[in-house]
Amino acid sequence: MKAKTGDWLVMKGLTIDRPEHRGLITEVHSDDGSPPYVVHWLDSGRITTVFPGPDAIVVTAAEQQTADARANRRLNTLRSAKARDQS
Repeated sequence: MKAKTGDWLVMKGLTIDRPEHRGLITEVHSDDGSPPYVVHWLDSGRITTVFPGPDAIVVTAAEQQTADARANRRLNTLRSAKARDQS
């Protein structure tokens, strides 16, 4: 696993009661981008040093922007459909 500052660390939720955990990588201490990473977690606001396990992936800032745009388009489509159904 390799990362750079500004990438996102995503810990996959492996069970129903444990959702995906996402954080911004704010520091990478190795020249080659290997762990550990300092991560600012979105859901808790905590900042921690992380040695990611096999349930984690690194997402680049560009990949995250693309995913966010796709999610926003889906949400807008659902909102439009709901508004049509209610009228």
